[in-house]
Amino acid sequence: MTRLRTVACLLPLAALTLAQSPAPQVFGYRDFAQQAKLDKAFMAVPDPALAGQHLKTLTAAPHWASSPEDYATAVYVADKFKAAGLDTEIVLYKVLLTKPVKIEIEAFDATGNKLMSGPTPEHVDPNKFGGDPFQDDPRILPAFNGSSPSGDVTAEVVYANYGTLADFQQLAKLGISVKGKIVLVRYGENFRGIKTYIAQQYGAIGVLIYSDPADDGYFRGDMYPKGPYRPETGVQRGSVQFLPIYPGDPTTPGIASTPDLPDSKRIPVDKLQNNQPSIPTNPLSYHDAAPILKALGGEESPRDWQGALPFTYHLGAGGNHTEANKVTVHMHLDEDIALRTIWDVIGTIHGTDESQKDNWVVAGNHRDAWVYGAVDPNSGTAAMLETVHGLGQLLKQGWKPKRTIVIGSWDAEEEGLIGSTEWAEQHEKILAHAVAYFNTDVGVAGPNFDAAAVPSLKQFVREVTKEVPSPKGGTVYDQWKADQNAPSPTRKRNRSSESTDGDVRIGTLGSGSDYTPFIQHLGVPSTDIGSEGPYGVYHSVFDNYNWFTKFADPTFAYEQQQARVFGLEILHMADADVLPYDYQLYGKEIVGYLEAAQKLATTKSLALDFTAALAAANRFAAAGTAIRAVQSAPPANPTALNEALRNAEEALLNPEGLPKRPWYKHTIYAPGEFTGYAAVVIPGVNEGIDAPDSPRAQAQLAALTAALNRSAAILEAAK
Repeated sequence: MTRLRTVACLLPLAALTLAQSPAPQVFGYRDFAQQAKLDKAFMAVPDPALAGQHLKTLTAAPHWASSPEDYATAVYVADKFKAAGLDTEIVLYKVLLTKPVKIEIEAFDATGNKLMSGPTPEHVDPNKFGGDPFQDDPRILPAFNGSSPSGDVTAEVVYANYGTLADFQQLAKLGISVKGKIVLVRYGENFRGIKTYIAQQYGAIGVLIYSDPADDGYFRGDMYPKGPYRPETGVQRGSVQFLPIYPGDPTTPGIASTPDLPDSKRIPVDKLQNNQPSIPTNPLSYHDAAPILKALGGEESPRDWQGALPFTYHLGAGGNHTEANKVTVHMHLDEDIALRTIWDVIGTIHGTDESQKDNWVVAGNHRDAWVYGAVDPNSGTAAMLETVHGLGQLLKQGWKPKRTIVIGSWDAEEEGLIGSTEWAEQHEKILAHAVAYFNTDVGVAGPNFDAAAVPSLKQFVREVTKEVPSPKGGTVYDQWKADQNAPSPTRKRNRSSESTDGDVRIGTLGSGSDYTPFIQHLGVPSTDIGSEGPYGVYHSVFDNYNWFTKFADPTFAYEQQQARVFGLEILHMADADVLPYDYQLYGKEIVGYLEAAQKLATTKSLALDFTAALAAANRFAAAGTAIRAVQSAPPANPTALNEALRNAEEALLNPEGLPKRPWYKHTIYAPGEFTGYAAVVIPGVNEGIDAPDSPRAQAQLAALTAALNRSAAILEAAK
């Protein structure tokens, strides 16, 4: 293995010369030649073997947020930051976290015969295909959903497909009520917390969420440990906090949950309502869900609700449903819900340009995991540490950035984006000047590069990937473009498949990772990168070092690739002469969003006036085209131009926030109220149309119009 890893390290370096020569013209630089030399020096440093060592260390033990093992990973990361020469601190927050004490789920048929009792521990046969060396660690917590309340409920079961709003509406059309019932839904299509959010609105008293083999199990391919897909007892853990209402510590929306924060500044735990479920929710494997589904009577489910288990799915109610074929489930969840300490690790490289050093470039990845978290998130942490390794070598060679670089290793992301949100809320004032936030989370699940970004940074990401060699040959950009039409693997966040400029497609930012507080609360332009593959063990015991080295990146060559891409993002934004924001593309996309919303309103027979909003969008687009020309031939001192470029993004915030969820302030992008991860564009307007609520939609059109005119005026005045 050592020899193979050494070869994997050397081969990309051979390709590096090809990727670096000749120096291209890069947006934001008057002359890119010097930066190209710096990039080449940086890219020679990230080491696959070292990335593998980081990953092995970080995933040696389960490290749920606030655990002693989680703190040990914070110390490890802090030590690597310090060794690279970063000004490093471990920052504490005191936040509300849910830890399972007892979880008991039983199912019975109409005669009282017990169908299942669980949850069944996650386990694969140790004698087949190498087994799994990590599955029996006594520190593994029972599979649970963070933010679920305790509960002891018994009720009849109704199957509700993926638990989307459309699914619950379909049940209602079929005359099936979930009031007083326990709803069984499968993972997929929307954020798990939204399944509970909708279920409780429809009157359910409990939710069970299972992983169907159609989505990430044997229907997709061989199960672990033979293949990469979820085995029979594999369970997807995850938070059911209502992220689209607000992320972060549930007791402190909008303010930092520092250890010395008085209780008077917190929402009391017994008063939490907005973003915490009121009904118990727990995940199941398909091993445990199958007996329930198989015994359900009632009508056959709609055929597109059928999963891959080998029997016909029924709804459990309606039609031929009788007392004789009902299934009853008893859920007893005992959760320890308390304020606990978490640890962010913050490393800083101070900028040297007096006029720009406070314009921070922030980059980050979370470190906590539901269990081992080899792919999610520590493949990203390992890559980030090699990025820091490369930056440290440049510092030793005398390089210093113009703008201050801040690297964050966030904690408790899995519980609700908590570590990043609390830090961003604590530093809100200076982050108003931050020029970018770069995120990686699932750094490497396989070989297929993917990215999401605000439109102003899409071209920036493309240009960075044109410099980095791919282990497949050519550049990351070349392979990314070639892979665009390949089937998308199961992934935590849904990406957009649209491209308005004919280039490689880059997704929109919804939620589900740590860019959320930066772009959607504070208006910091953001990107998110990862490398995907057939990843079927998400949030389970089996997302561990053994799975990773068998199926994701055996030689850690893609860890090296991601370290290089992440590092070049940081370097370019820290030292660019002119901020490389593309408002021309941004304007084009916003006009498209409004035109699509106008068509949607027409189909719903809503009489909305789009005149002012479309005029503002076209004004913004024209200003974006004009400023692009100024950026290409900038003044000798671009300080005022850069300030205007940055302020134009912040002007797109609505200080009043979105209806029902004012923490989200961005008028162009937000996670959907009923999607959770996936982005809704011009969310105030589109959600008003979807409601349908004409007065609300018209009011949000006015707020959007004002934001676009504010931003356009800033760009028009820039010189």
